[in-house]
Amino acid sequence: MSVAFRRDGDEEHLEPKFERPIPPGPNLVTARGLAQIHAKVIELETLLPGLADEAMITATRRELRYWRTRQATAQPCATPDGTSVAFGCTVAFRLNGQQRSITIVGDDEASPTSGLLAFSAPLCRAMMDAEVGDRLDFGGRHEAIEILAIEPPAD
Repeated sequence: MSVAFRRDGDEEHLEPKFERPIPPGPNLVTARGLAQIHAKVIELETLLPGLADEAMITATRRELRYWRTRQATAQPCATPDGTSVAFGCTVAFRLNGQQRSITIVGDDEASPTSGLLAFSAPLCRAMMDAEVGDRLDFGGRHEAIEILAIEPPAD
């Protein structure tokens, strides 16, 4: 048989498994975000001893490494006063004629469909340090964002 058709096993054709990527920049967290990270670490540590499948053990260990790293590098932010847009605030704004509201959170806490947007998102970066009534450029448009209200976190 030709060497071209010989295969030692299926292992050589499996896609390699990589570590879960860590978002660039600081690991800023709200109090709620820090609690979520701690809960995830505890959940995975509790789950790991009961696993028997080698693939599940490997995947859970990889996930646990990610969350332990996020826990170790977490930087809790001071509670903002709500006078200007800052990490942790809920911001009501008008963009393209539509009124919207988002809460600015850390990368791991972000859930855009729930109105939780990461501080590293372009929209959040555009609004940082703005005050109520400010109009901001965004997406190449002049005064595209109008800040309507800023609320500090309720925590």
